[in-house]
Amino acid sequence: MKLLEGKTALITGASRGIGKSIAAKFALEGAAIAITNIIEDEAFTNTIDEIKAHNVNIRGYISNASSFEDSQRVVNEIIRDFGKIDILVNNAGITRDTLLMRMNEDQWDAVISVNLKSVFNLTKAVLQTMLKQKNGSIINMSSVVGVSGNAGQSNYSASKAGILGFTKSVAKELGSRNIRCNAIAPGFILTEMTENLPPDIKSDWINKIPLKRGGTPEDVANTALYLASELSSYVTGQTIHVCGGMLT
Repeated sequence: MKLLEGKTALITGASRGIGKSIAAKFALEGAAIAITNIIEDEAFTNTIDEIKAHNVNIRGYISNASSFEDSQRVVNEIIRDFGKIDILVNNAGITRDTLLMRMNEDQWDAVISVNLKSVFNLTKAVLQTMLKQKNGSIINMSSVVGVSGNAGQSNYSASKAGILGFTKSVAKELGSRNIRCNAIAPGFILTEMTENLPPDIKSDWINKIPLKRGGTPEDVANTALYLASELSSYVTGQTIHVCGGMLT
């Protein structure tokens, strides 16, 4: 039997990279998939078509994860279409990197809103259905820089650190209702975003990683699959670092 047979998963920001890989992995393990993106661009429609080709029940929804009202709306639509939500992956995120001395208020607010407030928005929105089911797995995408910090990313680091505190608190609140909440902290993952980094910077990052390679979106997706499935039925409130040993 497939690990997620009969489950419905909502994955935010899933048009490319880590989110896309998680959606594909969950679909192959039997889950019905709802993915969201803020715009209906080519990457979003291509992701839906690629996953649908595996005879999977997948639907895409346009939604602004940083909006409380829009998050509630899209969750209601997904429950109407699928009947339930068993798994939530809070993956939506952006960067606005610059040194603090150059960072403006808009750059700070945008990152905190999309990366951190969205986690509150979607988690709050799925609570009613998960509480009714007395079952659920919430997976929040943090980052190793939420633990270590990183120069030029004070906004991003703060948002990802906030996710870790939120995850632990939600796990304590909802554990008695059989709702688990965990975080994944990826390290240097080879995505479209990191592809554009100068070769010397990429080489420097990889040299600092004990496994001597960047991670792949599938490495993160494999961890998400573990946390979404009954393989991790006694795991909650935890942060799993997927970083090749970069942060120990």
